Amino acid sequence: MADNNNNITELVSVNEIMPEKLVILPIVTRPVFPNIMIPITFSGGQFLEAIRKVEEKENRLMGLVYTKEIDEVDLFKSKLYEVGTVVKIHKITPISPNTVQIIVQGISRFKKIKTVEETPLLTWNVEYNQEPSGAPNDEVRAYMLAIMTSLKEIFKVNPIMQEELKLLMSQVSYDKPSILMDLIAAMLKIESRELQELLEEFNLEERCRKLLTLLKKELEISQLQEKIQRQIEDKVSKQQKDYFLREQLKLIKKELGMEKDDKQAEIDKLIERLSEIELSEEAKNVVEEQFEKLKMIDQSSPEYHVTRSYIQSIIELPWGIYSDDRLDVKKARTILDKDHYGLQDVKTNILEFISTIMKTGNVTGSILCLVGPPGVGKTSIGKSIANTLNRKFYRFSVGGMKDEAEIKGHRRTYIGAMPGKIIQALKRVETSNPVIMLDEIDKIGNSYQGDPASALLEVLDPEQNRDFLDHYLDVRYDLSKILFITTANTMDTIPKPLLDRMEVIQLPGYIMEEKLEIAKRFLIPNQMKEHGLTKQEVNINKGAIEDTVDKYAREAGVRNLEKNIRKIMRKTTLRIAEGDVNKVSITKKNLEDFLGQPIFITEELYQRSVPGVTLGLAWTSMGGATLYIEATGISNKEKGFRLTGQLGSVMKESAEIAHSYVRSYLNKEKDCSEEERSYFDKNTVHLHVPAGATPKDGPSAGITMALALYSLAKGKAVRKDVAMTGELTLTGKVLPIGGIREKTIAARRVGIFELIIPKDNRKDYERLPDYIKEGVKVHFVDYFEDVIKAAFD
Repeated sequence: MADNNNNITELVSVNEIMPEKLVILPIVTRPVFPNIMIPITFSGGQFLEAIRKVEEKENRLMGLVYTKEIDEVDLFKSKLYEVGTVVKIHKITPISPNTVQIIVQGISRFKKIKTVEETPLLTWNVEYNQEPSGAPNDEVRAYMLAIMTSLKEIFKVNPIMQEELKLLMSQVSYDKPSILMDLIAAMLKIESRELQELLEEFNLEERCRKLLTLLKKELEISQLQEKIQRQIEDKVSKQQKDYFLREQLKLIKKELGMEKDDKQAEIDKLIERLSEIELSEEAKNVVEEQFEKLKMIDQSSPEYHVTRSYIQSIIELPWGIYSDDRLDVKKARTILDKDHYGLQDVKTNILEFISTIMKTGNVTGSILCLVGPPGVGKTSIGKSIANTLNRKFYRFSVGGMKDEAEIKGHRRTYIGAMPGKIIQALKRVETSNPVIMLDEIDKIGNSYQGDPASALLEVLDPEQNRDFLDHYLDVRYDLSKILFITTANTMDTIPKPLLDRMEVIQLPGYIMEEKLEIAKRFLIPNQMKEHGLTKQEVNINKGAIEDTVDKYAREAGVRNLEKNIRKIMRKTTLRIAEGDVNKVSITKKNLEDFLGQPIFITEELYQRSVPGVTLGLAWTSMGGATLYIEATGISNKEKGFRLTGQLGSVMKESAEIAHSYVRSYLNKEKDCSEEERSYFDKNTVHLHVPAGATPKDGPSAGITMALALYSLAKGKAVRKDVAMTGELTLTGKVLPIGGIREKTIAARRVGIFELIIPKDNRKDYERLPDYIKEGVKVHFVDYFEDVIKAAFD
């Protein structure tokens, strides 16, 4: 149902006895007032049936009531106000089979007494409002004068409303205030709820007051609307004036030869820029072709801007521009030592790599992949390499990248297409031989949009990137002089074809001694400078740094260590700013005042040696860690084997292998009692790896699990000062594993200086720096029998 605009026609006088019962129709747009003629459109079977029934009556009267809460399914079940207007149907015009328009004349207000029936027609018992007859009293006259004054003010800012009211005034005299107020109210463009309140007011004086309030509100809205309209017109007029003046000035300058038109000036500027660079033959042909196209296109066309942007993209590339490499290995070593502490193996590998570049003069076939835990300095090493070679450095992350267009560019089939990240990087650095770092290559995505890892193959492969073809440029560009460096936390998730093209350099985690030096040489001075502090204002002693490393920043890298030092500096600046002290000293005793309760308690070793408990060494992307494995037996008629601790599939297989091997080994062992041999037949064995919230996987806990089961069956406790790592086969052979450096560091961190390591890992251990191996005793084992000898007192 929808109301049309009010049509005011000559009012028909209705003098008839008003019925006690009225058929009620709900209306949803705005209330209908008495004394006006209005067209209303109704749709729906119920409305049409009700109108037909009313039309058949002699008086053709019905009630229209505004809805308080609309029922979208059935309007007749909506919650209605209790005051409405009785109207008489004058004309019915069908619009469609289900819609009619009726012209009704409002006659009088009524109020609901009760509902007589709801179906088939909504019918109410009602009482009518009797408007006072005779001349209005002085108070009403005063209100009417104020109302007319407000109307005149509205006329000044709303001429349309003025014409409507003139038409009304010609039909109504001033001595009938109730009729005049209803006509004015019907014209107001205010909220329906406020109109309903006016309709419900039967007292004439109070109705005058409310109408006057609404007119004041209408006046404020009209004045605000006029102000906004005037501001818009002024702004548009100024813009038009400026436009015409600029166009005239442009024509005058052109006639005087002082200025070319914008399009030609822009093309000339591009041609001048083109003359300063040396394009490849292919690029030169493409650009010339695009220039011819540009001259033919109108400047206002979207294609003009697409073509101009394409030409600019080609011209802005550093064709044939190379920075001079710094060919000094001693200088390179000095820069690396200055920027990074420790990492001697990594520095040696990088210097070998750089010396080869210096000797051959090119980087073809050289793609470095720096792999290590977060915070060990992979990105900063990339910057140091660029600094060493005197090359520009550009870094972007490929972590989570799912669209191959990010690498190889978007095809020029739509507005908004752009080159890939590699071409954008070359535009930024303005040289064709920068160092480009691709961060987080182990987290590159893959989706229905494409496979960016495969797109990177063409970028990184030295056999292909000499003629790299970006989809947007569609012109071949030589990337072979670029030194690409990638970073990753782990190699497991790097796509194998991509990994095959890279030279991997492992960056292990730092031990306590290295972190202390890094903090003293780099982190503390940098943070003091960042916070505007001097050595006379803050001092952090060695014990405080050690505790910060051990209790608050135990991860493999130094990022959390830097955060904690930053926190100390912030608290120091606050104390100095508050005027409490001039110098702050941080020691082991007051460290908690700056950093709060320790995050890490010491990886405390079990104080009791009990059968079935062994200490293993694990490797994660965050560095090395110690890992206890526990086994216990539950006396049971039915034998069994249970595993808990959120173990991955490989670790579960290791546990099964350990279980099978130990049972087999006990049957063969000479000094084994019958009770020990039958232990697994009489008990349900439960193997658990603590920290069940942390997922664990990998084969290197094989000997640790087997030793826990062996210790349980024999009833003998394993030495608590020894830790181990190694993969176990079904024949008892101990196979080599990875992460020897990280695992050794993890053992030292918890005070374990005796290790059991696979024999085949001897070469990896011997390559470790002396300060890591210092004080550590290692048992290199070949078979499980060797593990047993080393593990028990």
